[in-house]
Amino acid sequence: MSPYHTKDIAIALLNWNGKNLLEQFLPDVIKFSDDAAIYVIDNYSTDGSVNYLHENVSGVNIIQLEKNLGYAGGYNEGLKQIKAPIVCCLNTDVAVTPGWLNPVIESFNSSKDIAIVQPKILDYKKPDYFEYAGAGGGFIDKYGYPYCRGRIFDEIEKDLGQYDDKRSIFWASGACFFVKTDFFKELGGFDPDFFAHMEEIDLCWRCYNKGYTIQYNGQSAVYHVGGSTLSHSNPRKTFLNFRNSLFTLVKNSPVPLPLIFSRLILDGFAALRFLFKLQIGHFISVLKAHFSFYRHLRKMLHKREHLPVKKKDYYQTRSIVWQFFIKKKRIFTT
Repeated sequence: MSPYHTKDIAIALLNWNGKNLLEQFLPDVIKFSDDAAIYVIDNYSTDGSVNYLHENVSGVNIIQLEKNLGYAGGYNEGLKQIKAPIVCCLNTDVAVTPGWLNPVIESFNSSKDIAIVQPKILDYKKPDYFEYAGAGGGFIDKYGYPYCRGRIFDEIEKDLGQYDDKRSIFWASGACFFVKTDFFKELGGFDPDFFAHMEEIDLCWRCYNKGYTIQYNGQSAVYHVGGSTLSHSNPRKTFLNFRNSLFTLVKNSPVPLPLIFSRLILDGFAALRFLFKLQIGHFISVLKAHFSFYRHLRKMLHKREHLPVKKKDYYQTRSIVWQFFIKKKRIFTT
């Protein structure tokens, strides 16, 4: 295997009505990305984003889509036009840092089995804290709940260098997601039925089932604003997260039926918690997520048939729900 270099990376920013974010963050992406190619995939924006790029930014390739395909469909379509060996799916609200690509290249060069790499993701607004989406690398617990080193539910750790390591993880954040292009195509890309949220976890689980490795490299750091498209308080985000989490379990788990049954019960408790806190929109979103899940169940089961043999050691054996809410543990080590 010949070694990769930064010129082998294409950085792809998926934009939807994010002209202000492009103005703020794209200049540093250009400045700090060495000789990597940079693409903006525009998801049918109506805010003048494309005109801004044409008139004010040089050295950036623009891919215009004819409608908003969401995160999954937008990247699937846009990456068809990108030929680089490695692609970084980078949110438009991410601030990159000098030398951020070099540790990532080192990770890919360390093993041919590494298909996906994530850097350390910190909070742009509170730079000494981890950020919700990805933090120090993603895992799932025995019930399929995703969490990160540095973030359990809404509990965020301060960055004290505790996750400056390099290690295998279960999933990498879509906020800054490096993937080998051949592998991305081999698995058919992100699942467009997810539209947005958790499609990267689904892809990583498929990666895991196929025997490839996802690596976190804490020597590279980026700063993520988060919630630029949908904030954590938006019920639409609650709907997508609850529904898409169930999708991932049906598609990828070695024993989906007992797991799904447990999750439906736990989701019911989560819905009641929203209700008791008078967060009615989120309560309704959980119900809608379940109904949407039932409508799509046959389709998800069909997708499961096309997966390779499924591994059984994918999860951390403890329950983060029990550890967090009952035992009051705020740091869940792996």
